[in-house]
Amino acid sequence: MSLADFYHTTVLLDETVDGCVTDPDGVYVDGTFGRGGHSRLLLSRLSEKGRLIGFDKDPLAIASGQALAQEDARFQIVQSSFADMKDELANLGIEKVTGILLDLGVSSPQLDDPERGFSFLKDGPLDMRMNPDAGISAAEWVATTEEKEIARVLKEYGEERFARRMAGALIRERKNRDITRTSELAEIIKEANPAWEKHKHPATRAFQAIRIAVNNELGDLETVLADSVDLLQAQGRLAVISFHSLEDRIVKRFIRAQEKGRDLPPGLPVMEDQLGRTMKKIGKAIMPGQEEISRNPRSRSAVLRIAERLA
Repeated sequence: MSLADFYHTTVLLDETVDGCVTDPDGVYVDGTFGRGGHSRLLLSRLSEKGRLIGFDKDPLAIASGQALAQEDARFQIVQSSFADMKDELANLGIEKVTGILLDLGVSSPQLDDPERGFSFLKDGPLDMRMNPDAGISAAEWVATTEEKEIARVLKEYGEERFARRMAGALIRERKNRDITRTSELAEIIKEANPAWEKHKHPATRAFQAIRIAVNNELGDLETVLADSVDLLQAQGRLAVISFHSLEDRIVKRFIRAQEKGRDLPPGLPVMEDQLGRTMKKIGKAIMPGQEEISRNPRSRSAVLRIAERLA
């Protein structure tokens, strides 16, 4: 599959870059390069002194990033999870950055390519890995995970009401055959779902949950958020776009905790600089307008939150 086979529309493009870039001479990180939509606009806002490091796990995204690096010497791409950002930047000799941008979720090229196994809309191998060359596939996960853990993942990551019922159905089916195709998984989940939501495929939540588990998405997010406190310089910005409530809840609680600082007993006499506050939120959460949603329906669940590192 080549770079041009699938098209990706960048969500909340201007709002995210506007919120992230504060110094045109600074060093920035695009933790989810994808096809480079945010990176290209961000580079257009930087001076010749500015620098941008892109991260992605997907081999096709890396190829796209390498092409951009050939065009613009201020940019370089790293094939790694953003959870490894702190170590990877240290390897590049970078201790502090001016801004970190994260566009969470699955890109359109990944969703639209049936060979990646992210979608139930077209049959393909049951993979779901952001990097198909690392970790276990969704098929392996379904084949080896205990019923109790499957139910937990479907309930917690998919917010699926019928998680136990679906987990039981998967265990019964895998005793009789290998579940290796997206269509097979979707059919099993569909049959186990007694109450379909209007305008939503009955396997939607289950596919989301398994993808999150296979890629450790929430764990990686918590890691990079924690590391951002050390990585961002004073007045550096963190801009995060999330696409479902689990991600957004983690981001929202993280920013709130950094604003609050240390959990001290009420009435304890302390100075402001002893509170341990590390960030402040910038404005309210930003959602796409109707014009963007009409152009790109996949943007409808996006939420952008921006925070700034305190001195």
